[in-house]
Amino acid sequence: MRCGFCLPACPTFRETGIEAESPRGRIALMKAVADGLMDPDEAFETQMNHCLGCRACEPACPADVKYGQLLEQARDSVEKHTTTHRWWVKAARKTAFDGLFPHQNRMRLLGGALQMYQKTGLRKLVRGAGLMKMFPAHMREMEAILPDASYKGVVEQIGAFHPAKGERIATVGLFRGCIMDVLFTETNKHTVELLNEAGFDVVIPESQNCCGALHAHSGEQDGAKALAKGNIAAFKAAGVDWIASNAGGCGALLVEYDHLLHDDAQWKQDAAWCATRTIDVSKLLVEHGRLQSAAQAAVAAGAGSMVGSGASIGGANNGSRSGVPASAPAAVSAISPHGHAAASGGCGGSCSGGLGFASDEKVRITYQDSCHLRNVMRSSEAPRKLMRSVANAEFVELAEADRCCGSAGIYNLTQPQMAGQILDHKMEHVKHTGAQYLLTSNPGCLLQMKNGIEKHGMSGQMEALHLVDFLHERICGKH
Repeated sequence: MRCGFCLPACPTFRETGIEAESPRGRIALMKAVADGLMDPDEAFETQMNHCLGCRACEPACPADVKYGQLLEQARDSVEKHTTTHRWWVKAARKTAFDGLFPHQNRMRLLGGALQMYQKTGLRKLVRGAGLMKMFPAHMREMEAILPDASYKGVVEQIGAFHPAKGERIATVGLFRGCIMDVLFTETNKHTVELLNEAGFDVVIPESQNCCGALHAHSGEQDGAKALAKGNIAAFKAAGVDWIASNAGGCGALLVEYDHLLHDDAQWKQDAAWCATRTIDVSKLLVEHGRLQSAAQAAVAAGAGSMVGSGASIGGANNGSRSGVPASAPAAVSAISPHGHAAASGGCGGSCSGGLGFASDEKVRITYQDSCHLRNVMRSSEAPRKLMRSVANAEFVELAEADRCCGSAGIYNLTQPQMAGQILDHKMEHVKHTGAQYLLTSNPGCLLQMKNGIEKHGMSGQMEALHLVDFLHERICGKH
């Protein structure tokens, strides 16, 4: 298929105007190598790595070409045959992909080291001594906007099971992620609380591990497959109805576990089970949760009259996937229907009276789509419905919100020049919104947006937040 509909959707083609920097051009290069017409040399390898993997080309393609899957296969082949990696690159890749990301306990140790660096005054000492100048500019920028890390993940802090408030709709397994659970532990905790308020029992399987997205995107297919099998086994054993993701990049691979393991007869069926039950938390709340208007929530909480957002969004009986209950008996005892012991005190929130959102003061908000959430999980409207439901909050659509921000996993670290160009264009649009909050649904995008706000001198005017954290503040009165 060579129609070219993908060209204007591609961030790197828009930046360069070079055919080889487009999905059509890269597929032509892949085909030339597969047909033996060209060697997979360093230039070919560079071009494959120059792609962000945002997959904006896929919704634009009338033939539904699975470009993302082709790219991952090409990168996997490149990594198996490359001779260009220097020894330190090989060592760094092996350390990250084999020694760190697959092991949750090691990720927590990394979180503990970062926490010590941030909390003991070491960071201030390092910056004051000018030691950060030894690192490239893009790494200094990233260090400056890193959130507070944590040695303890969501399970270690609040436990593995949390019962629904009110009548139980279904049981949801939370995918906690690896980086997400180290740098954004509070977001995971807030996700649990939102789901509880919406009528879901939440289980967090302790044996789950990294989703494998970074492996798959970096040409480490075998590692991605091994991690996928571990997660499938963990969530199958937990007996969940849904697997909720609050990170677009993670969710996008989870929904493609069936493709990742399609040639594995032993895991093929279970992989399909996992893929069909994975859903973004915003879509789960809107389409299957028990949501009330802000006015109803305020009345139930005894807060008097508060301007509401109107009608409810979704409901408990608005349908579900085949085999997944749309409604179920209440489960508020200390033991879940699947045998998980409830953590005492829940997640410590102060929410009550259903799930409704309101701001104490009028605020303006805007939203940057997670590419993988929009283009792979095909969920772009649910986050917007949630934002529009917040009373006293004006939602302003960001121009080209569907365009990649330049984060793309670790792309902003490996390809800083192109990532920086894309981010600069993004922030021009952000400025025009006049928003006080820039929201997104993926940790990488969130860090990139924080970086953009700092680089463009907007830190006193705007704050970047995960959508879950913004909503959580609006139901628990923490803002």
